Amino acid sequence: MTWEVVIGLEIHAQLATKSKIFSGATTAYGAEPNTQACAVDLGMPGVLPVINSEAVRMAAKFGLAIGAEVAQRSVFARKNYFYPDLPKGYQISQFELPVVNQGQIQVEVDGKEKIIGITRAHLEEDAGKSLHGDLQGLTGVDLNRAGTPLLEIVSEPDMRSPKEAIAYMKKIHSLVRYLEICDGNMQEGSFRCDANISIRSKGEQELGTRTELKNLNSFRFVERALNLEIERQIDVLESGKKVIQETRLYDSDKNETRSMRSKEEANDYRYFHDPDLLPLIIEPEFLEQLTTTLPELPDVKTQRFINQYNLSPYDANSLTNNREIADYFEQVVEKSGSEAKLCANWVTGDLSAFLNKNNLDITESKVNTEQLAGMLKRVTDNTISGKIAKQVFSAMWNGEGDADAVIDKQGLKQVTDSGAIEKIIAEVISRSPKQVEEYQAGKEKVFGFFVGQVMKASKGKANPKQVNELLKKQLLML
Repeated sequence: MTWEVVIGLEIHAQLATKSKIFSGATTAYGAEPNTQACAVDLGMPGVLPVINSEAVRMAAKFGLAIGAEVAQRSVFARKNYFYPDLPKGYQISQFELPVVNQGQIQVEVDGKEKIIGITRAHLEEDAGKSLHGDLQGLTGVDLNRAGTPLLEIVSEPDMRSPKEAIAYMKKIHSLVRYLEICDGNMQEGSFRCDANISIRSKGEQELGTRTELKNLNSFRFVERALNLEIERQIDVLESGKKVIQETRLYDSDKNETRSMRSKEEANDYRYFHDPDLLPLIIEPEFLEQLTTTLPELPDVKTQRFINQYNLSPYDANSLTNNREIADYFEQVVEKSGSEAKLCANWVTGDLSAFLNKNNLDITESKVNTEQLAGMLKRVTDNTISGKIAKQVFSAMWNGEGDADAVIDKQGLKQVTDSGAIEKIIAEVISRSPKQVEEYQAGKEKVFGFFVGQVMKASKGKANPKQVNELLKKQLLML
């Protein structure tokens, strides 16, 4: 039996507002438990929610960016369920009439482009958080997050592999950061997803029974969890049993999924229009004005980088996945006057490696655009070689000054004096008779040995291009 995987994602993006969706309480992260939940967030008797207009603006902005219909009239509903972190006994969300309908995102997987449909994106409030550790066997509840504005982005079941799901999730992650409506911080829970997975026979049109994996908060965990759940469902079906519709949790420590509860249907939540909130009306003029504020979006920026800077699609994608990295790259190109390819290599290579090693974001880089541009000028004008540049970059990262200061202090200026390089070459050849003999016998790979020895003798300062040219001349004269 050949099986086909069907995946749909529900992504929860925490909107970057300063206050909550229906109250004036702050959304700042990291406060002491239960210090940022007001009477409205807790649903105390007599309080009334008031919609945060900034959350509406952000939701509409997302809708415009994915080419969706932004509803002129949407309605808030009460989603009723009991859980300790939901003191009101219901969550204010949107059901039948969401704010955003029918958009799409284009992703690329293994060199092939695919359109993923987005069914809807709706506004809702977040619940609190249950805390299970260090409480002497008890569970605590932190309600600081209660009432934080979320945009739930629901895809069509268009993905056919974990790879496609990750590509889609990363694209949405990039987009909400470009739009500056969500910081995308997955460790803090600002961007997380639930995944719906089902299996069916290849060629079958009807969807199989789905399970839902809840609260996945890293790309790595999403891929692992999806692969595990796919294997589990296939094993169930091939053993002659039926997949049960349920909600499952992914345990990253044990690398397994396990049953959490039976999956609810919409009618289990007894949705009804929230009587405390009027319908949300968005005027066409508001959308027209909002359209003018949209930034250059990732796909458009990627194509521009290919056209303007003559970069490969791979390099352009690597740079434009993150808006801040794209901006950093463009500033380096402008300030250095160096080839865009050289700048791209350094931004996506050494700089990214140092950032990852130190767990820093590009905005926290210890080498700013002015410093990197200054160093690349010295590579371009042959003051230093590419190899020495790595030494200079490391010194700049460690706070030893700009490129010129490091080069002068450490005496790293490249040797371009032909006479000096020829002298080094002659010394290397004179003490390597065996390698000379091998080279003359046709073993051209030995040439790399001579280059390495010359560079070592010059402490990496000799101009590599000159070394190659002068070395060939001297070897031919033997």
